[in-house]
Amino acid sequence: MNAMVDLKAVKGRQQSAWSSGNYAVVGTTLQIVGEQLAEACDINWDERVLDVAAGNGNATLAAARRGATVTSTDYVEGLLRQGAARADAEGVKVRFEPADAEELPYADGSFDVVLSTFGVMFAPDQARAAAELARVCRPGGRIGLANWTPEGFIGQLFKTLGRHVPPPVGVQSPALWGVETHLRSLFGDTIESVAIKRRMFNFRYRSPEHFVEVFRTWYGPVHKAFAALPAEGASALNADLLTLLAARNRAAGVLVVPSEYLEVVAIRR
Repeated sequence: MNAMVDLKAVKGRQQSAWSSGNYAVVGTTLQIVGEQLAEACDINWDERVLDVAAGNGNATLAAARRGATVTSTDYVEGLLRQGAARADAEGVKVRFEPADAEELPYADGSFDVVLSTFGVMFAPDQARAAAELARVCRPGGRIGLANWTPEGFIGQLFKTLGRHVPPPVGVQSPALWGVETHLRSLFGDTIESVAIKRRMFNFRYRSPEHFVEVFRTWYGPVHKAFAALPAEGASALNADLLTLLAARNRAAGVLVVPSEYLEVVAIRR
């Protein structure tokens, strides 16, 4: 990583992006990922669970449904409020607290399980974020992650965005969290073992145009990319996204696009 990169400024722009639109419109469709991760981590009653970069709470709710004592964190407080509303509706108790994935305000070894679904992978300082996940997890505890892969649909969506709105120079791609060798290097000797499974999540929309409309309106990074472009550039991005969607669509008459991700369960040393 380029030592001259202003990571604080990058994080500020990211926070602005994720605060724009309404991530929950897309986020709630990903609930099955949180449920599968909770099962993979074998979360049990009364275990202490931390959800990092929790968004509107998919993994949070999955852990709470299994009787865990859950703390849900994100640096976008609006998403935490949406997660809290979901928890209230289900009658489960969760502590919601604003926190930065790179500076978690918890003591070493505070949690039995630390989770993040498509969240911590976007932290600009990847090594620091991984170190924080490991630090707050007790020895023998589990770190459970769901990370989009570079070659999967969402990895390619971000690659497409990057051709139109270049990402910050010197900042590692979030999709590297979906590369097994990189993931192992991030955690190094802080973990005793790691189990990695490749999974697919199916995005289901009425059509490619419907997908772009939803993501352009509600999904922060896509919303911000379109807003940053002049009309001609926005039209070109729209066309490229439609091409990507058409190429990945496995259905006829509707849109069903599989997107690969890594399901990761690491045991803390």
